[in-house]
Amino acid sequence: MDAALRGASRPVDVVVELAAGEDARTGVRTEAECAAVADAVAGTGTLRLVGVAGYEGEVPRADPERVTAWLGRLVALAADFDKAGRFTGLDEIVVSAGGSAWFDAVADVFAGIPELSLPVLKLLRSGAYVSHDDGHYRKLTPFNRVPEEGALEPAFRLWTQVVSRPTAEQAFVNAGKRDAAYDLDLPFAQVVRRDGAERPATGVSVTALSDQHAWLRTTAEADLEVGDWVGLGLSHPCTSFDKWPLIPVAEADGTVVDYVRTYF
Repeated sequence: MDAALRGASRPVDVVVELAAGEDARTGVRTEAECAAVADAVAGTGTLRLVGVAGYEGEVPRADPERVTAWLGRLVALAADFDKAGRFTGLDEIVVSAGGSAWFDAVADVFAGIPELSLPVLKLLRSGAYVSHDDGHYRKLTPFNRVPEEGALEPAFRLWTQVVSRPTAEQAFVNAGKRDAAYDLDLPFAQVVRRDGAERPATGVSVTALSDQHAWLRTTAEADLEVGDWVGLGLSHPCTSFDKWPLIPVAEADGTVVDYVRTYF
């Protein structure tokens, strides 16, 4: 980074990421290694250390106790860096965590950050609050642990049309891997629309995705015909935003009232 940024008009602000475990996807594994990375940053003229960060969703066998313990390490790392004078000259210190599964624990721990030499920017990165989902985060959201605090409602629904009904136990719709997020759970059949009337997708489930089609299993309860529209709930919203650079915003009756453009 230093070599690539030489000649830039100002330094690039960076944080040191503390990994949430030995097998975490990213982050420095130990506090000693975090200090070594901070030393390397300080040895350049192109980078400026502004804080620490991490992702508690990678904590092994995550539960409130393990997540809270790791967050305590992250806060202690920020305090140690501050005591060592690593943030001299800044206006504030960044301490960042908070994915979409444990942001309640992050908020609790961050509320107890001790007084440092500068104001602390407590930055939560809970991306799925924008759309929530019908699978992964529906099961993991903190609102399952603290239901009295409210709830999140999934914002995404993928509409697709029945194009084949080869047997009483099978149907195909014209949306597949190119359209639906599938990196964690398959889409969930929620509603069926026919002639403007909407009803629950009773007896309909998605069993597989091909490139441009979804495979549906149908039971005797399923009333499904070629031409029907099936509304699918999606799991894990990250790839939904990635797949759809232009997302229609619709009212309850399906009227499109706006568009959201994404950039990846």
